Amino acid sequence: MPDVNSDLTHFDPKGDAHMVDVSQKPVTARTAIARGQVKMTAATYAIMTDGSAKKGDVLGVARLAGIMGAKKCSELIPLCHPLPITKVALELTPDETIPGVVIEATVKTTGQTGIEMEALTAVSVAGLTIYDMLKAVEKTMEIGGIRLTMKEGGKSGLFEAE
Repeated sequence: MPDVNSDLTHFDPKGDAHMVDVSQKPVTARTAIARGQVKMTAATYAIMTDGSAKKGDVLGVARLAGIMGAKKCSELIPLCHPLPITKVALELTPDETIPGVVIEATVKTTGQTGIEMEALTAVSVAGLTIYDMLKAVEKTMEIGGIRLTMKEGGKSGLFEAE
């Protein structure tokens, strides 16, 4: 079991939640990549990929929503620092073997703390947007598998998921 006083940095010595003080950390280039997917029926997949969704370009809107989600991360996650984001890119790849969409977000900053939460938020918001745009034809879609696949920069260096 983790020692709340040392392992979980969002808790002070009394165990109360607080925003971590990063003022003494050096400014470094940081990148994070997160992935997830939206699984749907083959019929819904066809509507999404043939462009007949009534709300319009599902993947284009989801891409923009993911970018906006990354930019709003510190407003959604209580202890995240607002960061000067220097890049947000989303790849939304239709995959008929799922059937569904694989979402990958790459987010960069030059700052004093990591950008992982922004990448994870971008994937989550893009997935929720796909659901919103297609829910009229399917309410059983599944958003899942959201995880950090790579981060680099800062004291902990490079992390790559297996």
